[in-house]
Formats: sequence, C-alpha cells, structure tokens
Amino acid sequence: MIRKFVAPDPGLARLRSAARAVLGIGLAATVSGTAGQSLTMAVAGGLAALLALFTVTDATVRGQALTTALLPAAGFPVLALAVLLHDRPLPRDLAFLAVVGVGVYARRWGPRGNALGIFAFMSFFLAQFLHAVPAQLPQLGAAVVLALLTSSAVRFGLWCYERRLPEPRPAPAPLGGRGLARPTTRQAVQATAASAIALAAGQALSDERWYWAVGTVWWIFVNTASRGETLIRGFRRVLGTAAGVVAGLGVAIPLHGDPVAAAALVALCVGGIFYVAAVSYSWMIFFVTVLVGVLYGTLGTVGPGLLALRLAETFAGAVGAALAVLLVLPVTTHATTDAWVRRALRCVHLCAVEAAGRLAGSPGADPARRVAELEALLERVRVSVAPLVHPLSPLGHRKARARRVLALLDACAHEVRGLAAVAADPEGSRTDRLTVACARVAAAVQALIADGTTRAEPLRSPAHPPADEPALTHLHGLERALAELAEPLRGTRRPALAAR
Repeated sequence: MIRKFVAPDPGLARLRSAARAVLGIGLAATVSGTAGQSLTMAVAGGLAALLALFTVTDATVRGQALTTALLPAAGFPVLALAVLLHDRPLPRDLAFLAVVGVGVYARRWGPRGNALGIFAFMSFFLAQFLHAVPAQLPQLGAAVVLALLTSSAVRFGLWCYERRLPEPRPAPAPLGGRGLARPTTRQAVQATAASAIALAAGQALSDERWYWAVGTVWWIFVNTASRGETLIRGFRRVLGTAAGVVAGLGVAIPLHGDPVAAAALVALCVGGIFYVAAVSYSWMIFFVTVLVGVLYGTLGTVGPGLLALRLAETFAGAVGAALAVLLVLPVTTHATTDAWVRRALRCVHLCAVEAAGRLAGSPGADPARRVAELEALLERVRVSVAPLVHPLSPLGHRKARARRVLALLDACAHEVRGLAAVAADPEGSRTDRLTVACARVAAAVQALIADGTTRAEPLRSPAHPPADEPALTHLHGLERALAELAEPLRGTRRPALAAR
C-alpha cells in the first residue's frame, strides 16, 4: 500500500488538487465558524466545502461552476427534512432510505447527477452527525452557503489550474439497459436494500451513531458496477477504517482537543484524502477515519469506544452492501467485464478503420479521437476486472486468464497508437495490402465479440512485414494480439473470466 504514495502523478495533478483542497476547505471552515461563532458551524462548512471540491467532476470549468451552484438546491431541502425529523425515528429512517434511492438514481445524469446525489445524501448525514435540531437550521444553511462561496472563490478564482490544462478525454458512456437492467436503476434498488440492512444493524449497535453504517453503504456503491467491484470496495473500506482506527487511537485521542495540533492534523488528512483518492480507496478511507476521529476530538466526544464503534458500524455497512449485491438484482463480474471488453474491441476496429481512412486522404477520419476513446474504455476494463486479479482472489486460473486479457488489450492499444501516429503523417498513403489488413482486423474483432462459442481463426501475419510500410507493421501486430485474445476470451464454453 505504501507504493500508492509514490504512484505517478503526471503534471502534479493530484498534489495540486490536494493543496488546493487544504486551502479551500481551511478557509471555508474558518469563514463559516467565524460567522456562526460556533465550532459546529465550522465543521458543517468544512464538510460542505470538502464535498464540493471532491465530488464536482464535470469535464469543463464552466460545468463544474454550474454544478457547484446547484448543490444547495439538492442539499438544503434534504437538510431541512433531516433536521425536522431528528426526533421521529421511523419517518427519519424512511426518509433517509428514500434519499439513498433517489441519490443513486440521479447518477444516470452523469457527473452532475452524481455530485448532486452525493450532496443530498451527505446533507442528511450531516444532520445526524451534528445531531442538529430545528433551531440550528438557519445557521447550518448559512454555514453551507458561506463554505461553498469560499471554496468556489479558491477553486474558480484564486487557483483554477484547470483552465491551463488540455480538455480531459470524455468518459465512456455507461453500459446500456432499460428498466431494472439500467445500471443506475439497479444500483438504486441495491443501495436502498443495503442501506435498510445497514440501518437496522447500525441501530442495533448504537442508537446515536447508526448512520455510520448507512454512510458506509453509500460510499461503497459509488463508482462500482458489479458484485465483484462492490465486494472488493467493501473489503477495502473495512481495511482502511481499521487502519484509521488504530492511527486514531495513537494520534487523535492524545491531542486532547489541542486546537493547533488538531488543525494541523485535519489539514494533513484532507490533503491525504485528495492525494490518494484516485489511486487507493483504502488509504483514502484511512485518512477519512483519522479525520473523523480528530473532529470528534474537537467536539469533545472521542474515545477508544467510539472509534471501535465506528469500525463495527463500517463492518455492518459492508455486510449490508455484500448481501444486497449478492441477492438483489446481482450483476456478475463477468457480465460487466465482457460488456466493456466488447466495447473496447469494437473501438479497436474503428481505430483501424479511421486510420485507413486518414491514409486514404479522408478529411473526416480521425484515429486520434478513437485512440483517446480506447484508452478510456481500457481503464473501465481494468476497473471491472480488478476483483479477479486482486491478491486475495481464490480463482487462480481465472486470475491468470484475466491478466492475459489485460496484457493483450494493452498490446492492441500500443499497436493502435502506432497506427494513428503513422496515419497522422501527411506523406502516408493507402495500399491494397492495408485495405486487406483492415478487413482482417474487422473479421477478427467480429469473431471475438460474436455471441455463443464462435472463435476467431488463427491469423497468419507475414514473418517480416514490409519495412517501408509502417502502417502494415502495426496492423499485423494488431492481428497477432487479436488472434491471441481468442483463447482467453473464447477458449471454453463457459465464460472465461468469471462464473456467472
């Protein structure tokens, strides 16, 4: 896990994001706390700023600003509902489950829907965390508004480094489906069922901190698409929480509410959350857990029993999530992985076609665009297949096959990038052999993605591709990789990567 801290950080993007988060959240908490003359308002403002900076991920700065401006519209009604129902357990619990379902369903509208759904859920969560009462509602609303304004001034004004970055490549569209087959609909049902289980178990553990179990369910279901991904996310959540509890016992409790030391540790945890979030879920949860311990310490309620309870609530939430994905509308790792692999292979074919068109002089052909699309699809394949290649996976044979598929898909991407680079050369020209090679690539892809047990025929490439035709060299390399993919993808009558 330590290697995650030295993972590549191109352009220092993660470091800059972490530094800006520390600045923005620190200023937001200070402004909110000073205006409300209350530590509780500072905590509320800091959390609102953290959510705004962490969850708003639109592709453009303008889109990010619009989503941030819409956060209060999603959060304030939910916050008011949670505060007004604070002393009515049954209506409160039902309302919380409804917020979970609607919040997850909102992900069908992309990054903006995801951010608004998270902010709505966390607004309900915040009311439980602070044990807010109706008399505090105006102050809480003001603290959130001030925090969003302050953090936005930092993000979009003082330090908007995204304006100088190239436009990010678009994320691949989610997998299709209608009704309960639609991923967001299915996940909304699963998350609601898991939250109901977690809520009951959480309340059996504690009448005051039960919401931690529901919070665990919520964050486990973010960015997962199959039962394998969800189970791995649950394991990492428990692992990160356990490590954070141990650290909290040795760091948060000895602070005894020292404001300077607590502020420094909060800044360290916030920076850690943003720095490792993209590379390690377990480390992110570690920093979240330590941060929670410090916040409880500043509120005067931290102790070994409370940290142990947090671990127990986290475990209850992880169990609830596991039961839901196993029993309620389950989607296997194979089904998800197979769908992403098929899309990646179709994209490989389109890359070859676009490159051939570019070499033939077609003005509309753009292989570079397809290459960027392929890179995004391969990232989704890696995420989907991660449960199979996890060190704790007991399926050794399928683990080896999954790694083989990933390696060959990477080889396809390498050849496609080379082909696109050759096609970009204005001196490049189309030959009959290039046309024939593109046709063979199309046939190989079609054989690989065909339903049933259709298998791609072995492709025979020239032993020595013509040195004066680099496009053919890359196409022959692509043919070889596709031919080798036939065995791990279609080598048996049952799905090759995972059991249904």
